[in-house]
Amino acid sequence: MTPEERFERIEPVTAGLAEQAKADREENRQLLRDTQRQLDELAAGVNRVTVDMDRLIVESAARDEACHKRDEASRQRDAALDARVDKLVSAIGEFISSQHRRPQ
Repeated sequence: MTPEERFERIEPVTAGLAEQAKADREENRQLLRDTQRQLDELAAGVNRVTVDMDRLIVESAARDEACHKRDEASRQRDAALDARVDKLVSAIGEFISSQHRRPQ
């Protein structure tokens, strides 16, 4: 086999390899574009979740503060009621005691 014949036999093989490499590069580029698009979508989704979580945290803190204020107001009302009940019980006790001391 002459060198020219060998070259003629090798030439289609190298051309096929070059064509395959070109196809592989294009496929890799498409995969890279798809991967980048998916990463961008994922980042946007994470960003939305983060914004939603921040909003929920702020809303939750506001609700907790409102509940705390209501609880504090309730404690104050309970303390005032307890004081009034104590005074009333003492007054009733004094009244009963005074009734027993008086001669009839």
